[in-house]
Amino acid sequence: MQDSSPEQRPGRVGVLLPLPLAGAYDYAVPPELAITLGDYVEVPLGPRLVTGVVWSAGSGEVAASRLKPVARRFPLPAMPEVGRRFIDWVAAYTLSLPGQALRMALSAQDALEPLKPVVGYRRAETPAAEVRETPARRRVLTLLADGPPRVLAELAHEAGCGAAVIRGLVDAGALETVLLPAEAPVARPDWQCPGPALSPAQAEAAETLREKLAAGGYSATLLDGVTGAGKTEVYFEAIAAALAAGRQVLVLLPEIALSSQWLDRFAARFGVRPAEWHSDLTQTRRRRTWRAVATGEATVVVGARSALFLPYAALGLIVVDEEHESAFKQEDGVTYHARDMAVARAFLGGFPIVLVSATPSLETLVNVESGRYGRIDLPARHGGAALPEISLIDLREDRPERRRWLSPTLTAALVETLAAGEQAMLFLNRRGYAPLTLCRGCGHRLHCPNCSAWLVEHRLAGRLQCHHCGHATALPETCPGCGKAGLMAGCGPGVERIAEEAVARFPEARIAIMASDTLIGPLAMAELVRKVAAHELDLLIGTQVMAKGHHFPMLTLVGVVDADLGLAGGDLRAAERTYQLLHQVAGRAGRAERPGRVFLQSYMPEHPVMQALASGDRDRFLAQEAEERRALALPPFGRLVALVVSGADPEAVDKVAQALGRAAPRSADIDVLGPAPAPLALLRGRHRRRLLLRAPRSCAVQPIVRTWLAAVTVPNSVRVQIDVDPYSFL
Repeated sequence: MQDSSPEQRPGRVGVLLPLPLAGAYDYAVPPELAITLGDYVEVPLGPRLVTGVVWSAGSGEVAASRLKPVARRFPLPAMPEVGRRFIDWVAAYTLSLPGQALRMALSAQDALEPLKPVVGYRRAETPAAEVRETPARRRVLTLLADGPPRVLAELAHEAGCGAAVIRGLVDAGALETVLLPAEAPVARPDWQCPGPALSPAQAEAAETLREKLAAGGYSATLLDGVTGAGKTEVYFEAIAAALAAGRQVLVLLPEIALSSQWLDRFAARFGVRPAEWHSDLTQTRRRRTWRAVATGEATVVVGARSALFLPYAALGLIVVDEEHESAFKQEDGVTYHARDMAVARAFLGGFPIVLVSATPSLETLVNVESGRYGRIDLPARHGGAALPEISLIDLREDRPERRRWLSPTLTAALVETLAAGEQAMLFLNRRGYAPLTLCRGCGHRLHCPNCSAWLVEHRLAGRLQCHHCGHATALPETCPGCGKAGLMAGCGPGVERIAEEAVARFPEARIAIMASDTLIGPLAMAELVRKVAAHELDLLIGTQVMAKGHHFPMLTLVGVVDADLGLAGGDLRAAERTYQLLHQVAGRAGRAERPGRVFLQSYMPEHPVMQALASGDRDRFLAQEAEERRALALPPFGRLVALVVSGADPEAVDKVAQALGRAAPRSADIDVLGPAPAPLALLRGRHRRRLLLRAPRSCAVQPIVRTWLAAVTVPNSVRVQIDVDPYSFL
């Protein structure tokens, strides 16, 4: 159906609401309203008015006499047809309700209402003959002598006076009020700004991407380059080409990579920062960005995974940076992988998508090998910088001192680096001080009352915290098990404990912790990054928030405290993820003219992941990983669908899980494992059971799962969450 007034059933439209509904509801169209497909409208639902989108010409299942009328149409461009098809596609693929998928696209509903103009103040065109001047009044009049009108709060702040001074000048006839637009125009990136000089390899890669944009139509390309190869500057050239063609651009970054350094690089290339979309924005910024995207005013958007669902007026290029990142997987609500959904969005829109990584996912590499995706290689660092030397430290032989975590070899390397006036980084992907606190007398372990998880000690904040539900409490003075005092002890290290050891060993070094719970918001992160870049810090200790997206010229040493940490558990991607993370961490060292060194502390230096990192033979490691998965028909060579049954009543949860187990589809090609307690059998107060369907890659799993679920009655007290292509197995 075209985006024109619905004609099949005059006076009726189907409106999809951002609620857990299976389809659109029919509404009558009042004669005075001109409504087209994709319009944002307000309609009655029971006693209240709700916002929705005109989705169809109506089903006709309800008699016209019983239809409620559309209350009003919002004065915004309609959601494009490709945007509506994308929402339907996401809902069908993820086995979600269309209304749930639409809710992600209407995440800033207050943006539908235009803001009213605000009152500003300027010097009167015909000022009063005499105005009694004071120093404060003089400052106000001087500010407005040549400058534009200002709102009251801004003018009072800049002039250093109270609002009464400004109102007094209005009463005296020296100032007059004017109506100003509620929102300043969004600055547009200038694609004609000259970029930096590219190396021959970068220039060739950029030209390939420009050719794909010029050719038109869908294409998917992997931009595969080592850390420091200048991949960002290459895809900036593709962004410039898209802007020159009058198209909007979306750059997806993992939440942790929305760094000030990236934004500064973009501003240096295009003159202004792009529009941003992520969880740290204020509601006012979200509202402004949403409207600017819908009207086409915002031409470049950089954001986390939810930015994919903004109502783009003319999207013509998507870039997924760090495409391998698990942060692109949405685990709550509608479960989806933003990288995969971005590929679908580009296909539906008929335009190119670029996937960027130094450590591509196995899924993407298999698509390259099969010819579905193209590939561009950047095998060397930009500017002649060398890749760091990676050494393995066998903790079975090179043991740290008792109650210490840094081996003699790593400690000696830190001494050398700091003595040379260079910077170092210690990496441990574990927040807090200690991951487990127990009683040395009776062995009692402090656990979360809402989850199957231990409480993590955060000594700097003076609390114990669950990293799954957020439950926090003070460290008890006596053991809850035996009642004795002074016996509670932290087991194992977190970044705070490593920092404690570093302060003791290097008392003169300037040390900082970089973790998500110590840096609240993008401003705190930006300030810490500035300090490192300005060499105001010597040693940085942190988690994966510092593993990627940062360029520190004086950082020459990286030490990984526990390289084995990510290999534990039953995650089928554990080895791949560990390799990707440690490779990215190692890539922070030696990015300028000074050579870099990396030390990986491990109890399993013979593990294929450690050997691949030390040898630099990424492709061999990934080939071995692919063969193991192919032999077991695991992704990307097979399909998985997880069903997680949860509820407050464990008996009700078990009853539904067992019923699903009995009704599970069985065939020679399809296996269903479970039901079984999830590794996190209790999460946020809800008991959890898991079932896992495994099928061939060629199998369309969605119809099978729909039929499976239809055979089981699920009470309202129990929830069944469906995860097509799961990434988490907790």
